[in-house]
Amino acid sequence: MAEGVPTGKADDAHARRLWWGALEVLQQRLLSADPSWEGVWIAAPLPALYAPELLQRYRGWVWAPEALTLLNDLQSSTLLPSDLISAPTGVAEAPLLSHRFQRMTLCAEDSQDPFLLVITSKLQIALALQGQEGERRLLMRSEPSLLTRILALVEQRLKEEDQAQAKSLHQALNDLGPLQSSGDFALQFWPDLAQRLASMAPTVTFQTAHESPEATPQAHASGDIDAELSLLEAIAHEVRTPLATIRTLIRSLLRRRDLPMKAMERLQQIDTECSEQIDRFGLIFQAAELQRQPEGPSPLARTDLGAMVRLLSPIWTQQLKRRGVGFAMTIADSMPLVLSDPGRLEPMLGGLVDRCSRSLPPGSKLLLTLQPAGARLKLQLISHTPEQIASQTVDPVQQERLGPVLSWNTNTGSLQLSQTATRRLLESLGGRVTQRRDRGLTVFFPIAEQC
Repeated sequence: MAEGVPTGKADDAHARRLWWGALEVLQQRLLSADPSWEGVWIAAPLPALYAPELLQRYRGWVWAPEALTLLNDLQSSTLLPSDLISAPTGVAEAPLLSHRFQRMTLCAEDSQDPFLLVITSKLQIALALQGQEGERRLLMRSEPSLLTRILALVEQRLKEEDQAQAKSLHQALNDLGPLQSSGDFALQFWPDLAQRLASMAPTVTFQTAHESPEATPQAHASGDIDAELSLLEAIAHEVRTPLATIRTLIRSLLRRRDLPMKAMERLQQIDTECSEQIDRFGLIFQAAELQRQPEGPSPLARTDLGAMVRLLSPIWTQQLKRRGVGFAMTIADSMPLVLSDPGRLEPMLGGLVDRCSRSLPPGSKLLLTLQPAGARLKLQLISHTPEQIASQTVDPVQQERLGPVLSWNTNTGSLQLSQTATRRLLESLGGRVTQRRDRGLTVFFPIAEQC
């Protein structure tokens, strides 16, 4: 893949940023494609794809270090089986997806640099990082002749290690049928990657002795805020992406039937914590992006808010139970539909529950109510600590703002979205939020017109 490519000049940290950005660009393209596309992917030293829809749709092979078998004391090369197995009983959080990929052993002499090859009928691409420290580079190749050579090397390696898997790969490629060249994506890839990095990477501006005297304190303040928001976006992305990879590995292990119950419980805890933090940092990323690059009104659709809350309530109950916090819910019958964005509203509701409960001590209670209020639906979250329950009083929560997006509880150190950022996110979803110290948090959603 490095043939004819100039030597890189990046250190490992910058190269990794290029790698994560490239994965996001590629996955966005695959996710926006026809869902009927089938595909094959090959990666090392960990699964590079992390979008659940793609992991479920495509067949994969992963060359991973042998040390990963220590996670469950298994030495089998089928740690990540390809057969579709249902989720284990008792997992109350997000449902487990059936990921179709096989694990192969990465030898000690093999490179540890990340590599990904994706083959679909309409798009074929290989990505890799390569080079010594200070000379690292991102490689992207899509030439049919080169990809054919790469596939030949992969098949040869599989034949040496596992003849059955070599046949499976060969059959999976044949099932794709005739392949069309993806030259259009190759032309778009680098501009899309540059745009993605420009919108996410932290911006650092140095003031020099030759700086223009017209630069005002307000301009410096604006630049500082932009740099802070860009850094926050980058941190949120850097946290979410590896967590998604970890969650993928954990969910693959959870499909095993021969693990001790204690190990299953621990793995389920890790999966749940990963999911919560992925959603949490996803909201932080959205809030920073909305603050730095305000957009016009988002298109809203008819959304069954009542059904969504009922569906998510068992997850919230389990989540709060682990913290020793009780959860109760009251929903009026025959709730009308509201106007919102259901795809973004679901994690936002989880963020509201997290916001209202994260700083609560054990023994507290969180009450959610949903009821009509004129031309809107009113969703209200009210929290009570044990002392408040005993005294029938509600103490104000002391919050200190940290920049334009985050705030933290001065008593517990709990970090969360600021009230302003929460309000702007909800407004982009059609909601109007009010928050009073003695009444908790209330959100009004507009009722959709009857068809």
